[in-house]
Parts: sequence; C-alpha cells; structure tokens
Amino acid sequence: MSVHPDDDPRTDGGFAGERDTLVGFLRDQRLTLEMKCAGLDAAAMARRSVGPSNLSLLGLVRHLAGVEQTWFRRVMAGQDVPRHYRSKDDPNGDFDGAVPDADVVAEAWATWRSEAAFAERFVGEARDFDVTGANGDEPISLREVLVHTIEEYARHNGHADFLRERIDGKVGQ
Repeated sequence: MSVHPDDDPRTDGGFAGERDTLVGFLRDQRLTLEMKCAGLDAAAMARRSVGPSNLSLLGLVRHLAGVEQTWFRRVMAGQDVPRHYRSKDDPNGDFDGAVPDADVVAEAWATWRSEAAFAERFVGEARDFDVTGANGDEPISLREVLVHTIEEYARHNGHADFLRERIDGKVGQ
C-alpha cells in the first residue's frame, strides 16, 4: 500500500484559509480510504477483522457513504431520503451487508463516490461555513459538519490500517 511520495495523490497540508484547509483535509481523508482499499478483491474487502466484530473495509466504505449522505444530503441540504444501508430494522446494515460479492463492492464504491460528489458540490456552493442545517431540533453549521466528517474519516482510516494489515500485511501512510 506504500506509494512513492511523487505518486501520492494526497497533499501534505500547506492549505491557506479555512475553506481550503477543511476541504483539503477532507479530500485527503477520502483519498486515504481509497488507497487503503486499492487492489483488493471482493473477498478481501468483505473480510471481517476479528470476531465478534463485523468490521470490514467494505463495511467502512458503506458506512462512510452513509456518513456523507447523512451529514451533507440529509442534515445540511434537508433532503428527506432513505438511508443507503441502515434502517430501523437493520441498524448495522452498512457492516452486516458487506458481503464478498463484486457487485456489492462496486455498488458501495459508486454510492460512496456519489455521496462524496454531492458533498463537494454542496460545500463548493455554500456562501460560507456558517450556513446551518438541522441536526434533529438543533442547528449545526457546515463548519462543524466538515470537522466532524474529517474526524469520522480519520478514525475509520485508522481502523482501515489494521484491517488492511490483517488482509495482506500491507501498512500504509
């Protein structure tokens, strides 16, 4: 999973201003997730960590698609859309439904990319980071949503490090 520094698509920081910093760090976290999953087949993507955990790289992709959808589409844009993988009857569907099937993997990546693209458009069109959405009855700023999303990716990319190492011994940056 190691890439030569010249081939690493991520930045090494150096952002100027709030917008570039938040957008840049979120972009780098998304790229990190993709890099941690690069080159794996469906069986490897769906491989569980250690029982009884249902954690897998595929589950993380599905979960993070849901994170993007919830915070940007549902909370910030106010769209009333059904969640991709979770429901009241299946609250762990993002991880439980992460099965070793190439079509499931392809669909998860397509959904994740679609939600990330929506978020990028939403953020790009926002007049500033003080715009608010509704998190239940509480208003929440786009700034806080961006920081929370970066934190969510950073935490789960840490999980992805361990999952990838368990799959094929590769550790990455």
